[in-house]
Amino acid sequence: MESLEIRGLIQERHGEMDHGLTRDCRLQRLFVLLCALHTLTLGETFDLENFLTVNGVLDQSVELKCGDIDASFFFIWTFIILGTDHPIPIAGNDNVYKDASALGIVTLNGSSMVIDKLQLRAQGRYACTAFKPGTDSAPTVYIDLTVLVPVLQPNIQINDQTPVEGTRVAMLCTVKVGTGPISFIWQRHTKLGDTFTLREGNNSFLLLDPVTRAHAGWYTCTVRNMVNEETSGRYYLDVIYGPDEPEISIKPYAISENGYAANELEEVTLNCSAPSNPPCHYTWLYNNSKTFTGQIYVIPKISRTQTGMYTCWAENSYLKAATQSTIILTVYLMPPGGPNCSAVATKMNEFIMLTCEWTGGLPRITLQWNNSQIGDVKESSNIYVFKPDRMYDGRLFICTALHPMAEPAQCYIKLMAPVLDSPNLETSILEGKSPQLICNLKLATPSSEITWYDNSNKEIITDSQKYGIYKQNGISVLTVRETVSETDSGLYRCMASNAVGNTSLLLRLRVNKYPTPPNVTISKLLYSRQRTEVDLEWMTKGVGDLTGFMVQRQASIRSAPIPKRSVQDAAWDTVASDIEPEIRGHKLAGLDPSIVYAFRILAVNHKTTGFPSEVKTPADPPNNVYPVAIGAGFAGMLVASVACLLVFQYVVRNRENNPRLHDLFFRPASAEARENIRTPEDAETAADGSEEPSGSGEPAPAAESPAEVSATAAAPSNTEEVPLPELSPSPEDAPVNVTITVTAQP
Repeated sequence: MESLEIRGLIQERHGEMDHGLTRDCRLQRLFVLLCALHTLTLGETFDLENFLTVNGVLDQSVELKCGDIDASFFFIWTFIILGTDHPIPIAGNDNVYKDASALGIVTLNGSSMVIDKLQLRAQGRYACTAFKPGTDSAPTVYIDLTVLVPVLQPNIQINDQTPVEGTRVAMLCTVKVGTGPISFIWQRHTKLGDTFTLREGNNSFLLLDPVTRAHAGWYTCTVRNMVNEETSGRYYLDVIYGPDEPEISIKPYAISENGYAANELEEVTLNCSAPSNPPCHYTWLYNNSKTFTGQIYVIPKISRTQTGMYTCWAENSYLKAATQSTIILTVYLMPPGGPNCSAVATKMNEFIMLTCEWTGGLPRITLQWNNSQIGDVKESSNIYVFKPDRMYDGRLFICTALHPMAEPAQCYIKLMAPVLDSPNLETSILEGKSPQLICNLKLATPSSEITWYDNSNKEIITDSQKYGIYKQNGISVLTVRETVSETDSGLYRCMASNAVGNTSLLLRLRVNKYPTPPNVTISKLLYSRQRTEVDLEWMTKGVGDLTGFMVQRQASIRSAPIPKRSVQDAAWDTVASDIEPEIRGHKLAGLDPSIVYAFRILAVNHKTTGFPSEVKTPADPPNNVYPVAIGAGFAGMLVASVACLLVFQYVVRNRENNPRLHDLFFRPASAEARENIRTPEDAETAADGSEEPSGSGEPAPAAESPAEVSATAAAPSNTEEVPLPELSPSPEDAPVNVTITVTAQP
């Protein structure tokens, strides 16, 4: 109650006169410390609600919380060592006291205290007392701190690391430090990587009594407490044992009545194995005589003289112990291969003969059919003959071969009626191709042959020109050559039969024609002049594929020598074929002039011919007289025109020497004018000058012609000019009309 009295006294003094004592921080801290020390020293009863237990780990960090208080509280942390009753102040508000360094690195986080690098001496009871000015309460939080120590890596101690099988082995796991309780876990690790837990608990001791070879391996000890766990290093326990009784294996493996068997001339391997640690040494004895040293004894190309006893001697030199094992090996002559089964039918399928063979060997192979249910047991070859029946279709027959040094071997025969199939049950081609129909004999026991029938159900023979048959490995191929749509389309049949049944398969062949080529019309058909050749030209109408043209001819004897010829009905002969599709003309020679011919043309698209053109007979060549006559007339006119021009030129140039001839072609002038006219232009000028101008009573002076001008210039000055009006034409010089007619002769 003394603390309450002190608090009351301070409050009373604060109420009477306020000198700032309650606001002084030092006084407040002293007050809290006094209250805390008074409470702890007087041993007041603890409030269980404020009593906590906290665990910390050595050299790690721990945080102690004062409770839910704010910054208005004053608090102080004290520490009491276990077993004592003396509180030690270690921190308060913003200060950490020097005595706190023994506990670790102490810091304050608000009202909480954090201890880093926790030490063992920090284990004890902590108290946090808080006081708020203006209140009578000073709550205290008590915390018991336990410092836990982690365990270190343990160590294993073994009394014998190489014990002999059957002795006693003890192992001890020790750990230096660590807060208890500590548990121990013993484990064994094998060479295969497996791990087995042997013991788990608080016992650090492991006893193996007696130790066996199964205990060999690596051992570890794991220690664990509430802080951590650590595992020791591996310690190997090597158990010494053996050798056990050897086990002998042989390859290839075969057994006989007395033991093992081997085939003569083959390689035989004997392997001896005796479990032992350390590994033992092996020695082989043949008929009690040493023959080989080592675990594996290989006999290449063993012979029958090596039949006998083979002993394996195994010795453990460490324990100086040995064991042995013996086998008997018998050498036989095994024939190569295996049993071979076959089935054949006699002629006309009267009997079926089953044959099973496997020859050679010593002793010889014994053979039996269906476990001796049919036939007898025979050596090397066994033949069973019976009459055929359709009920045997699908029946299985088994031949079993027996030999002393081999497992029973079997071969099988299953009688089957023929089974046919084809990759294409329907084949479609264009006319002219050579398709192949395929028939496959999948199954047939006894064997069978395939027979072909055409679209009219007639058997096809092999050497036919129309058909070709190829057979190989059960496949039969029928080739139809140069197909024609009308005759080769239809159903073809392949058939196969044997002693237990027959079957057939229908294959459809569709032969399609090529598309019809375009129509053709004749554009030109003419005889040569001797009527032994014909020039032929044509053109196509419409569109369509074509590969060429064909010219056909029909001939008949001329009935009468008249221009119109008649042609009797006769067969059409192809006189030209394989004409390229781009050609539109052809010449035919070797015709008989005494025969009347008719021609027609057909377009061809592969094997398909188009509609024939119209029928025409050649026309005679045109008459060549008219062009010659026209040419000759034109030439004559040209010659006459040239002659006339030459005559006119001559008359003009020689008017003085031939005046009469000149006057015949040109209009005559007056006597005076005629004397001065030198050219036709002079005559025209003179004629114009003789006319009087209209409206004048006197004659106009005549203009000089160019000839007169030139003559005047050239004449002497005493030449006398004659006026044109004084010249008057004579009556005999009147103009004369001349008509020239030119006749051309062919």
